[in-house]
Parts: sequence; C-alpha cells; structure tokens
Amino acid sequence: MASTTATFLSTLARATASLSSSTMPPGGAKVVRFLPAQTSRGRRAVLAAPRAAVSGTEKAQPAPASDKGKSKDERVVKVHSIEEFDGALKAAKNRLVVVEFAASDSESSSQIYPTMVQLSRTCGDVDFLLVMGDESEATKELCRREGITQVPHFNFYKGAEKVHEEEAIGPERLAGDVLYYGDSHSAVVQLHSRDDVEALINEHRGEKGKLVVLDVGLKHCGPCVKVYPTVVKLSRSMAETTVFARMNGDENDSCIQFLRDMDVVEVPTFVFIRDGKIVGRYVGSGKGELVGEILRYNGVRVTY
Repeated sequence: MASTTATFLSTLARATASLSSSTMPPGGAKVVRFLPAQTSRGRRAVLAAPRAAVSGTEKAQPAPASDKGKSKDERVVKVHSIEEFDGALKAAKNRLVVVEFAASDSESSSQIYPTMVQLSRTCGDVDFLLVMGDESEATKELCRREGITQVPHFNFYKGAEKVHEEEAIGPERLAGDVLYYGDSHSAVVQLHSRDDVEALINEHRGEKGKLVVLDVGLKHCGPCVKVYPTVVKLSRSMAETTVFARMNGDENDSCIQFLRDMDVVEVPTFVFIRDGKIVGRYVGSGKGELVGEILRYNGVRVTY
C-alpha cells in the first residue's frame, strides 16, 4: 500500500500541476483560495436579547413561538435551557444537529421556520432544534453563551462541536447547508483520509472500473456548498458510469496533507480519475461546466 500511495501521489502532483493552466474555469465560476483548517469566526458583543436581521420580503408565516398544532411528522425540537441544549447535542453523537436561534418578534424567523419544518420531515438522519432567544432568561443565557447577536441564526454541530454557522439566509441556502454538512445517505462516497482515497481508486481499476470524480472542498466554503446539490443529483443519475466522492480538505491533518500533495490551491476542485490515473481536473462551481467535464471524461464529445 505504501508504494501504491507514493506512486499515486507523485502522479497526482504532476497531473494537477500540468492541468492547472488548461482546465481553469471560465469567468464567473466561483472559487476560494485554499487555506489551512479554519476556526469559527470571532464572537461579537452580545445584546441583551437577539435582534432580528433583515432578510427577504416574503409575507410572514405563523411565528414558531408555540408548539400548538404541531404535526406528528415535525421533528423540530424546542429547547428551553442550556441543560436541554447540551443534552440534545450529546444525544445526537455524530449526527448533524441544526439549531435555529429565533425570536418571537422576528419576521425573518417566521419566514424561514417552515423550511426548518420541511427539512425535519425529509432528513431523518439530521436533528433539528429551535431556541427562542426572547423566551426566558434561560434562553437568553444560552444565546449569550453561543455568541448569538442576530436572528435568525443557524448553527451546525457534529459530535457536540460547531462545524458551521449562518445568519439571515434563505430557504435554498439552508437546505444546501443541511445537505452539505449532513450528507450520509447519498451516493456520494465520503472520504476522510489518504487511505480512503487510495481504497476507492483501487476499487475502480481495470476495464470495468468507473470514472471517479473526487470533489475536494472546505468546511466553510460557499461555492462548495452551492455546487454540492448538483454533485448529489449527478451521483444518482450517473451511477452506472461514474463514482462521486467528497473530501473536506480541512477535516483533519491527513486531509490537509493530501491536498497539499495534490497541489490543490483553490476549492472546489474536482479531480477526475480513471483506472488509477489522473485524467483531468476542473476548478470552480459552475454546474454546466462540471457536467460537461464529467461527460467528456466519460467519452462523450462535448462542444462549448
């Protein structure tokens, strides 16, 4: 395995270097510079109670201040204290937990809450919590501890650790975030180390092997989140010819080193591998360009 790894990394470094100038995305495709693992943004001054952030102009839906009339299939759990909050994160273990921090007088909170409810019905492997910041002194204290100064504010946790946060977002972005950070059920193979990559590549060697599309991103990467729903859809529609995999480059030291060995400097980067060899690379989040590149490396003639 060690010699195979060394050979692959050497090939990967040469191939990505030679392709970097010829496969860069057209203008408009968004990328971000690759950096080492990021930390959560600094906490701001805490208000006595969260204030509403302006987002959208849609007509407000009923506020989520009450559990009255809650449907049986709604899985949004309302928490009322730090103890309940910490207990819910601990019970979730390594499942994704999405927390909406809201306020009863926030129109934006009312507008986004139906999306939370819908996601709770369709994402069975994700836990959803609601914290009403102005409900009591206990919830205000929870908001202060978590650094919440505006609502609606969304925090994403795994293993009781915050992995992402968003503020004043719309339904499409929220759904994309849940898919990106909680994906464990799609046909996209989740890779967490160099060994995972090597095993997947070796599995698809030979004449019957499929094209491997490796999606390399970062945890806090807007363009990576934006393009990921397309990756999930393609993984289902192209399952007979193509295997899709994903690695977050800042997940751990092994992933960071692997990206350095691959000379990845921008994300998202898609590496195309066939029969153990790097055949191409696409850098960017353009959906049409990505589909075109995948078809091209599957032998379909594509003209732009």
